[in-house]
Amino acid sequence: MNSILHFLVYDLLGTSSILVGFIAMFGLILQKKSWDKVAIGTIKTIVGFVIFSAGSSLATSSLNSFQTLFTKAFNLEGVLPLAEAVTALAQNKFGSIVALIMVAGFIANLIVARFTPLKYIFLTGQHNLYLAALLTVIFKANGMSDGLTIFLGAVILGVSAALFPAIAQKGMRKITGEDELAMGHYVTIAYAISSFIGSKVGNPEDNTEKLKLPRWLMIFKDYIVSVTLSVAVFYYISAFIAGKENVEALSGGVSWILFPFLQSLSFAASLFIIITGVRMVLGEIVSAFVGISEKLIPNAKPALDCPVVFQYAPTATVLGFLSAYIGGLICIPIFVLLKTPIIIPVAVPYFFIGATAGVFGNASGGWKGAIVGGFITGILIAVGPALIYPIMSSIGLTGTSFPETDFVSVGLILNFILGFFN
Repeated sequence: MNSILHFLVYDLLGTSSILVGFIAMFGLILQKKSWDKVAIGTIKTIVGFVIFSAGSSLATSSLNSFQTLFTKAFNLEGVLPLAEAVTALAQNKFGSIVALIMVAGFIANLIVARFTPLKYIFLTGQHNLYLAALLTVIFKANGMSDGLTIFLGAVILGVSAALFPAIAQKGMRKITGEDELAMGHYVTIAYAISSFIGSKVGNPEDNTEKLKLPRWLMIFKDYIVSVTLSVAVFYYISAFIAGKENVEALSGGVSWILFPFLQSLSFAASLFIIITGVRMVLGEIVSAFVGISEKLIPNAKPALDCPVVFQYAPTATVLGFLSAYIGGLICIPIFVLLKTPIIIPVAVPYFFIGATAGVFGNASGGWKGAIVGGFITGILIAVGPALIYPIMSSIGLTGTSFPETDFVSVGLILNFILGFFN
């Protein structure tokens, strides 16, 4: 039984490239495509996701180095908001429950999409795994039995997987110019807020990709250059404050002066790889969903991971990330004053979440929307983990928390409701 669960959760549903490839193959078969077109479409979808994942891994590696230097430089200790870390801890305590919720929750998502107006199929497997972990933690913290935890967790996950993409869909239409794709990343509340705020503070005509810069700043029109130089500034500040010894401990023999710049180049390369992989996936998955829509779930939309929007406004991703990170840093002294858990802004989630918020803000409010939307999102993903951390720590999950706004919202509401029965 455990081996079957492991295969379903980690090898199939938990591996986005395989899951999306399977969905693409299923859609192409439903369209009665020839076997060679089915094979080509399936393989290209999987390869596109592998390229995308490779870019994400490279970005994560570069950002982890920055995080280490930043922590050393400013001597910060506190709670690290990382869904991956919380999920790992939850799996160690409630492994089978988490797995069963995820599998049953995916089935529930398909049922909801088939029989309700919420026509979204959530294909970011790891995020469903994180939500399954959160639901397990909340139910077990409130003394719920295993059976009821699995049943209610699956229902909530299935509904959430169809509901949350709908929250961000208005913003997605502005970004893509169509209604074929949805956001499969459980930060949709923040993205919707970023889109709304963007419309109030700026003008979509002032799109980040159309910025008219002074001649001496025209170099920043190229997003590869702007990413490299912007991230390099943060890297060098942290490196110089952390000192030569701490940098050399990370650099593997590379000059401590050169290392930050090389890491910035690596990060820029990762963004290029991500965008390349996303474009390849979209070229296949959208057409495959035509078959699913026609035969099984009319008007179904694939909800994909957040980097799917990066290609639409690469410059906005940089502005969103940097402004989100600044928002997270500003929250640190506030946490100290309020004597709450100190949430340390972790570069990896702040990049992916902040960058996405920047794209949403840009679509409705141009460069001003990207900056303000990213900044507000940075605050939200700092405050949220602090609010839900006491629930995590109550069952021994300490040192980390969930940064995603949707997770925090579901967790706090569910915990409040369950409190009436305790």
